[in-house]
Amino acid sequence: MRQILMPDLWSRLVVVSTSLGAGAVLAWPLLASSGGLALDGAIVTSLVAMPLLIVLLSLVLDHSLGNTTVIALVGVLSALAASARVLSAGLGGFELVFVVVILAGRALGARLGFVVGMLSIALSSLVWGGFGPWSAFQMLMVGWVGAGAGLLPRISATNRARESRLEVGMLALYGVLASYVFGLVMNLWFWPIAVGPSTTLSLVEGGGLGENVLRWLVYSLSTSTLTWDTVRAITTVVTLVLVAKPAMSALRRAYERTY
Repeated sequence: MRQILMPDLWSRLVVVSTSLGAGAVLAWPLLASSGGLALDGAIVTSLVAMPLLIVLLSLVLDHSLGNTTVIALVGVLSALAASARVLSAGLGGFELVFVVVILAGRALGARLGFVVGMLSIALSSLVWGGFGPWSAFQMLMVGWVGAGAGLLPRISATNRARESRLEVGMLALYGVLASYVFGLVMNLWFWPIAVGPSTTLSLVEGGGLGENVLRWLVYSLSTSTLTWDTVRAITTVVTLVLVAKPAMSALRRAYERTY
């Protein structure tokens, strides 16, 4: 028993510590603005460190794909999410990739939800030709969306129908939160590069944390929160309300048969 638990505990510690490190990389503008890092060095460090962290997370999570059936299920869901992303590319925030990733995380658990999220971005970027410095950041964030769905609390109710409705409602609310947080965090790492050094919304190197947080939030509000992120939230909620119940039942039946 100890031999089984220790590797699992070790992998969890690595995943948590690596995710915390990735979070620090995402927040490089705020670290740089506090004087902890030189601006140019922080940009280069973030662009180099994030792909390395993604590779490390992928290697650690590889053992979660315990058998060929699980691998096939994860592969199908990742391909479906990637297809949804490619087909909705350029439609002003209309995206269904979050729907697939959230359902995968809820039905298969946090680890496999993270894997589906990462793979969906990798596959769609390969098909779409959209690989770039942003891809590793997107893989991490969408992976976190899937993992977060798997970490949501279990729903218990007096009857199965009410339990199902409550679960769908919880996933819909989570979809809204994930849509807006995704936009905010993706803007955080990219905002200083996008606006440059000489605007009213530029990162102030050595400036106060509060001032730079305000600039980041105003930039996000004006570029994505009211447009892309809101459309993403609406489409995610509507689609989850329509398909979550039958999709969750099918995914759970398929996953349970693997064990």
